[in-house]
Amino acid sequence: MATWTAEIKELEKLLESFKGKIPELEKELGQLIKSEDPNVLMLYSRRCLEVIITDLCECELKRPRKTEPLKGIIDKLNKEEKIPSYIITSMHSLNSLSTYGAHPKDFDPEQVKPVLNNLAIILKWYLKYRESRTLGTEKTEAGKSGSKLTEVTAKPVRKKNKSLVLWFGVFLIVVATVVALMKFNIISIGRQATSLANLEKSIAILPFKNDSPDSTNTYFINGLMEDILNNLQRIKDMRVISRTSVEQYRNQTKSIPEIAKELGVNYIVEGSGQKFGNTIHLSIQLLRAAKEGHLWGNSYEKEIRNVKEIFDIQKQISEAIAAELKAVITPQEKHLIEKVPTENLEAYDAYQKGRFYLYKLTPNDLEAAMKYFELAKEKDPNYALAYSGISYVWAVQMQMGYLSPAEAGPKSMEALMKAVELDSNNAEIVYSQAGINTWVMWDWEGGEAAFKKSIELNPNHTEAHAYYSHFLNMMGRQKEAKEQIEIALKLDPYNPLIKSLNSMDLVFFHKYEEAIAASREALNLDNTAIVALAGLAYALHLSGKYDEALSAFKSVYSILYKNNIHAFDQGYAKEGYFSALICEADTLSAGYKTLYVNPSDIAVLYAFGGRKEQALYWLEQGYEVRDPNMPYLLLPIYDSLRNEPRFQELIRKMNLPYK
Repeated sequence: MATWTAEIKELEKLLESFKGKIPELEKELGQLIKSEDPNVLMLYSRRCLEVIITDLCECELKRPRKTEPLKGIIDKLNKEEKIPSYIITSMHSLNSLSTYGAHPKDFDPEQVKPVLNNLAIILKWYLKYRESRTLGTEKTEAGKSGSKLTEVTAKPVRKKNKSLVLWFGVFLIVVATVVALMKFNIISIGRQATSLANLEKSIAILPFKNDSPDSTNTYFINGLMEDILNNLQRIKDMRVISRTSVEQYRNQTKSIPEIAKELGVNYIVEGSGQKFGNTIHLSIQLLRAAKEGHLWGNSYEKEIRNVKEIFDIQKQISEAIAAELKAVITPQEKHLIEKVPTENLEAYDAYQKGRFYLYKLTPNDLEAAMKYFELAKEKDPNYALAYSGISYVWAVQMQMGYLSPAEAGPKSMEALMKAVELDSNNAEIVYSQAGINTWVMWDWEGGEAAFKKSIELNPNHTEAHAYYSHFLNMMGRQKEAKEQIEIALKLDPYNPLIKSLNSMDLVFFHKYEEAIAASREALNLDNTAIVALAGLAYALHLSGKYDEALSAFKSVYSILYKNNIHAFDQGYAKEGYFSALICEADTLSAGYKTLYVNPSDIAVLYAFGGRKEQALYWLEQGYEVRDPNMPYLLLPIYDSLRNEPRFQELIRKMNLPYK
């Protein structure tokens, strides 16, 4: 039996006394009474206090609470002598101790008892306070009503008619004013209730705090957060902001309403976790962003004996959040959420470490990612995501020009085929398949089918929407491409990669000024975003801003080919901008046999430099080596070559569906 059983019984009696009268407080206290977890008891004690303080702030201090800490409001209520001093003492005591529930740390479970005792004291006073406030209001209204009745009956009939005319005139003015305000959207009768009922199920999961003393456990806490996020992304009835856009709030000092406004969501999830050996502790809470209102929260502590227990916790959290938002989960979505990708704890741990390094995209980080994905595969040879990770590393190294398609392509394909064989209904694996089909195999039908399936399996998969947009642009379907990139931008508004891909889409659309602006937005977030730099260089050149374009080209090629960009300056010194492009292309061409260069990178420089023959030659080389950037032949960077028979032959051989 818990040592705080008596305190819980006291709170149960109090709950019975106000059931149906204070719904928000009833909800929080109800959750507290159901739990036996000391962290949860602390958390919901604090939530009860927050409901009471928020009400007192509005009624006694005559202002909304907003994001002000509880302590500040309690001090203000004390200073203005709005609350009895003994209640202030209990409030401070409860507020101080109950933070252990919101941010779990070591504490003695015996400390739960004084928290519950103080909560009972505060509740008893608050219920009397509410009752006296209600009675006071009723007396005032009754007094007003009585005086009006006396006044009306004491007046002669003639004056009564005059009064009725006057009141009717006032009524007409009020109605006219309301109609005018509604017309101009200044007020809206009934609209607020409707909007709350139909509030979009849009949510962001902030980076979980690692409360472990060992900072090396950050990858594990990150992995838990990302897996919960991935589970929610599978639910079509919800819009879930992607990982990259929320990462900026890891050490956030902004309020919940501010963050929600920036991300364009109605709900926020906060969490923290600890890992000691094989024991994990998680605390999660779901907030409604508008007033930072608490909707749901829970704590989970478990010694992990097998990986299934981790997935069970992630599933419970995901389904609890979805249930709180009344999101519809289809049987297929439920099956995907409950699916266990591996039963080997070491394999899961290695995969999480690989994923941690994968997102950084530098050569060293990609090497570390590969090491951990290989380890995950070794620990569980049937772990499909491990093979998908290996495939992705090879593909990125090829796309970035770190390795040639001849070296990386077959290895990427081999790993992907194994992943698909093991699990053909994993959105991440199908997304990888879409990329390989498109940029490696040049299989347009297979690429589109895989993109569509990936989005079906995970409607909130940002990269799938963004790269599907590129696919559609490469196929000449601009209207559909625009729809997909807009979805991606809404799902991940602060992701430099998504903004970069958008800038290239805008080049496809011949909207060069918008492309320049989008590129610079991406570069403000990541000044090495290679796709944004390329989009910026292309848009600046195509809009005739050659000096700025040269600077952007130098940035692009310095990232790709480091020590081989001196020719830009040499060529510019000789004959200006166009000479600079040609000299750099000549230098890369001369070293092609000893240093791999994507042939399309040489072709772009020759095309912009006005050397059609050389540009066509290097595009033909790109076709021979299966340069992954060859599908972008519809970009306006090749407009000067479009009527050339050799260029049209390339389009025919690649089976691109346009002339």
